[in-house]
This record gives sequence, C-alpha cells and structure tokens, in this order.
Amino acid sequence: MIDHLSAYTTKFDAAKRFYDAALEALGYGVVTQMVTSWDAAFPTARVVAYGPAGKPTLWLIEKKERGSKHHTGFVARSREAVQAFHKAGLEAGGTDDGAPGPRPHYGTTYYGAFLLDPDGNSVEAVTHRA
Repeated sequence: MIDHLSAYTTKFDAAKRFYDAALEALGYGVVTQMVTSWDAAFPTARVVAYGPAGKPTLWLIEKKERGSKHHTGFVARSREAVQAFHKAGLEAGGTDDGAPGPRPHYGTTYYGAFLLDPDGNSVEAVTHRA
C-alpha cells in the first residue's frame, strides 16, 4: 500500500551513516542520491533514497530545522535479520529503544527491534515469521 516514505534530518551525515548500516542489515541499499538545487530556501540540501534495487522507498532529506518525529517499521526476512539491524544501527550511532525480541502484544509471531536514529525518530525492523 505504501509507495514511499520521507524522513527529515538536521544531522544528515550521522543519519545517513545510521540508515546505511541499519538498512543494509535488512538487505536494502542506497538507490539514489542528490542535492535539492531546486529548493531556493535550501539549495544545498542533500537527499538519499533507500530501498530494494531500483525502487526508492525511504527518502532521507536534509532540513535546516528539526521537524516532528516519526516511526517507520521495516520488513525483515528473519529474526536474525532483526538482530543484525539492531546491532548495525547501534554501531552506526543509533540508540536502543527496544532490544530484539518477541512482542506478543502485537501478534503471536511478531519479533522486532527498535532504535532511535540520530534525530530521535523511531525505527523498527520486524518479522512475522516464527
């Protein structure tokens, strides 16, 4: 149902390092990068998009000022991928917001891990495989 999402950051380098590592652990990578030269208010704003090959799904957009926080949950292929996401995200500057483990209150096979990115946004990897 979702075609793409955008996340905004005032800490672009730190956020890119975090998403590069955390999403690589889930099998996603950088699809495209650019500078928003068309934005007269911030013509040097950087943008990077992540997703499966050829499909930019999560757009990380540099902003001058902090906006509202958000939560994004990414599909993981397995519990091991959830664990790898959590480990990679922590090593790349993320903050633990819920260690890998079952979350039975969300569903009987729900297994997830939660991190905060460098801007304090909630980022999750989840699998529904037992």
